Amino acid sequence: MKAHVVLAHPEPKSFNAHLAALARETLVECGWQVTLTDLYADGFDPCEQASHYRTPLNADRFDTQSEQRHASAEGALPPEVTSEIDRLSEADLVILQYPMWWHLPPAILKGWMDRVFVYGEVYKSNFRFENGRFVGKKAMISVTVGTSPETYAFNGRSGDIDLLLWPVNFSLAYVGFDVLPPYVAYGVEAGLRYSDASVVEQRLQDIQENYRARLRHVESDPVVPFNRMADWGDNGRIKPDAPAYSPFIRHREELKID
Repeated sequence: MKAHVVLAHPEPKSFNAHLAALARETLVECGWQVTLTDLYADGFDPCEQASHYRTPLNADRFDTQSEQRHASAEGALPPEVTSEIDRLSEADLVILQYPMWWHLPPAILKGWMDRVFVYGEVYKSNFRFENGRFVGKKAMISVTVGTSPETYAFNGRSGDIDLLLWPVNFSLAYVGFDVLPPYVAYGVEAGLRYSDASVVEQRLQDIQENYRARLRHVESDPVVPFNRMADWGDNGRIKPDAPAYSPFIRHREELKID
């Protein structure tokens, strides 16, 4: 079994970097082969732009999808993109490790998705979801947040964690991955401290042990359900008899008048 970890944190001594290393160590102990991409250490450019394409389809106007499709067809994708696609293709499990910043992933991880989930090579109209490039492979988010599970619960002040993570999970499902439930490390206090140092230290120890335990049995984790292409009608909307798994893709509630 092979795994690939993508780390998005600028500090090599951060807890996120530690969790990425812990994931690699734990999976190797379980017999996995593990590769790791450290986006900041590698200087990955998150900005998709014309300068990445040496032989553009149109040198006068940059259209992202057209250039990605052209480069895919010509075998001319940027080497840093090709190497990441190769690692994803070889992996049975992909882990995205990052901190929650302003309710979103760091910009470098979003840019990694912009550039690596290439139109043509990774997805196109008939090459997504259950027909996607990475069908049969699993992916999961491992994310750190600064406050408690209660603040990220339904109606919590930080927002429902399942909804906040849905766009990244949906993107993973879009390119074919089976998405596993995220591992959320709560209460990873950094510059702003709300708790006594000893409390934080014990919390971090518990997070590490729980994460190791999760990874030891990751192969048996349930899969988060997402709609498939057959669930949508010709108009692109969910069919009346199709299941709905998220408030983001849902059936309209009919207004009842007494």
